[in-house]
Amino acid sequence: MACGSEIPGFLDILFRDFPDPLSPESPLPWKALGTTLSQEEVEGELTELAMGFLGSRNVPLPLAAALTREAISHLLQADLSEFRKLPSQEEEGDNEEEEKAPVTLLDAKELARSFFNQLWEVSGQWQKQVPVTARTPQREWVVSIHAIRNTRRRMEDRHVFLPAFNLLFGLSDPVDRAYFAVFDGHGGVDAATYAAVHVHVNAARHPKLRTDPTGALKEAFRHTDEMFLLKARRERLQSGTTGVCVLVAGTTLHIAWLGDSQVILVQQGEVVKLMEPHRPERWDEKARIEALGGIVYFMDCWRVNGTLAVSRAIGDVFQKPYVSGEADVASWELTGSEDYLLLACDGFFDVITFPEITSLVHSHLVKQQGNGLHVAEELVAEARERGSQDNITVMVVFLRDPRELLEDGVQGAGDSQAGVRSQDLSSGLSKPKTSTPQRS
Repeated sequence: MACGSEIPGFLDILFRDFPDPLSPESPLPWKALGTTLSQEEVEGELTELAMGFLGSRNVPLPLAAALTREAISHLLQADLSEFRKLPSQEEEGDNEEEEKAPVTLLDAKELARSFFNQLWEVSGQWQKQVPVTARTPQREWVVSIHAIRNTRRRMEDRHVFLPAFNLLFGLSDPVDRAYFAVFDGHGGVDAATYAAVHVHVNAARHPKLRTDPTGALKEAFRHTDEMFLLKARRERLQSGTTGVCVLVAGTTLHIAWLGDSQVILVQQGEVVKLMEPHRPERWDEKARIEALGGIVYFMDCWRVNGTLAVSRAIGDVFQKPYVSGEADVASWELTGSEDYLLLACDGFFDVITFPEITSLVHSHLVKQQGNGLHVAEELVAEARERGSQDNITVMVVFLRDPRELLEDGVQGAGDSQAGVRSQDLSSGLSKPKTSTPQRS
């Protein structure tokens, strides 16, 4: 991150462009959030606005996270009732049927304006004296991310790269945390965008984050699904999203997923399969759906009620409860021998096998002399050449310096299936653990 002496320089640039707080007539410096927000949505949506705004102005991630946290904390302690927006008669009629308890909605535009002014005020204070926490050195991650719309009409994938997790949520314990996620939307981008904004916020706010991180992630998916379903009913949204996320907490990986977006771990050139995607043809998923009165049948692929090719997702309001919003979770203790994580959507995994991934990554590192920053771009290009027509998102998170992988002679396993090691997700300790026993 930037050293302490450099931080005021970034703030000087901010005040050059915004010498005064926004007036009621001033245009907002960021894209509108829509017309309304529920109370539960405020922290996630405003955090996303601030991080995007500061990032677009090249503010270092740790500083952006610390500034955002300070401004959000001040706003959340204030009385937000002045932003309350009464629903129209039409909305009241719709909500009466869909919701037993009415949701208090806030004026998103005016709330965003007030938040910007809060961010502006905090920046002014930090221009004079930057808190020690904002100047604390952070772990530097080597992460390669690439995403393309491909041949699809819309880009419905979203991803999250958040190495400054502790700073963003004001966590002061000694455990370093970083968060990575890929969400693959269907039927529109709304659900994927929503999940990319709220899952990590809900996890960070869960009281068991420190003692039971996987439980916090599982609950975060469930709660985000509930929140989005309320929004979907209010705004007549029909989209859904699969998702996979990784929380690195100290020396432990915690993963959560629903649907067919996946994460793999590569350890000394060998793929460790940490999870089993949720597809309707999976024996336990099929049994669950049929027990609820749904059906699974083949229609170019196995589908829930003849529509969705995934059996768990956030959203899909008209397919609940058959398409579940309940995530599975697992953990993995890091020993220092792990090479990297790869998170991707099905647009990648449908055409690239696990053993091929290690060979492709190794080949790229050899050509780039250990520079891994563009490996995701090459993996996406390879998936497209193999015939993938879906949106494609790939994120490679190096757990060791990629130059070290070359020096140690770590190579890929080629096309041999011997290069994949499946773990029993129902067993414990040094192996991944899951709340739901699975069978490949």
